[in-house]
Amino acid sequence: MMSANNDFQTWSFAIQQQMELTLGAVLPSPAVLPQRLHEAMRYAVLGGGKRVRPLLVFAAGELVEASVERLQYAGSALEMIHAYSLVHDDMPCMDDDVLRRGKPTVHVEFDEATALLAGDALQTAAFEVLAGHKVCDKAEDQVAMLKILANASGAAGMAGGQAIDLASVGKALTLPELEHMHILKTGALIRASVLLGSYCGTPLDGGQRERLDRFAKLIGLAFQVVDDILDVEADTATLGKTAGKDAANDKPTYVSLLGLKEARERAAELEASALDALSVFGERARRLREVAHFIVHRAF
Repeated sequence: MMSANNDFQTWSFAIQQQMELTLGAVLPSPAVLPQRLHEAMRYAVLGGGKRVRPLLVFAAGELVEASVERLQYAGSALEMIHAYSLVHDDMPCMDDDVLRRGKPTVHVEFDEATALLAGDALQTAAFEVLAGHKVCDKAEDQVAMLKILANASGAAGMAGGQAIDLASVGKALTLPELEHMHILKTGALIRASVLLGSYCGTPLDGGQRERLDRFAKLIGLAFQVVDDILDVEADTATLGKTAGKDAANDKPTYVSLLGLKEARERAAELEASALDALSVFGERARRLREVAHFIVHRAF
């Protein structure tokens, strides 16, 4: 594992650098046919992003004393699923955005058909990476990891949440309805990141895994609350994507439902509850606490 003595900034930067190298190695080469598709896949994944999901994988991995060699592949699978979702979300048939991570979206830089195929290929590549490398001790646990990722990505997770989001434009949702949407759309992949990292090392007992799962669910919701706040408060240059898009599209958000003040209070409540769920782990959960703080208090 990377040094436990490093401060969060040093630790997170080292993981971001490690993930850039690993993703560059597992993604198909742009020199191999079909070249344009491979170029689009690499464009979508490399050279940007905060790598929050891999950071959660590594933080959970530190809790169970997992090796970097295992965590880098679990983190790559999560990041490729996340990148594919962004490629598809940005397309004209969904959010119709032209900027992502400070550069043109994939369908703008290439074309819509290539963007669609790049997203499809990234999704399948994620499962290929997770299935093709030894990321835990038992084969049945590796199958469980594949199932967690599949559930988090599909109709019961991210894709289902996006479908609810698209169907909710112009509608007034209750807080439970809004939270259900985001538990699926954003929270499911955040939760999967924590759980996958926890499978890569020393096994947890049922009670410990339940507490870790509770942390993951709560911090996944907090992530979306903060995203909604930043969409209102930050500018396009800071965000690296079009600011104010949710309001312009009349999408239900925590800010539109609660207001800025109560949305901030909700994020703080979720963070406090998430940290409480980690109390049984003591110092072993230091990195998870730090990533949680970063998620809730990030400025971009």
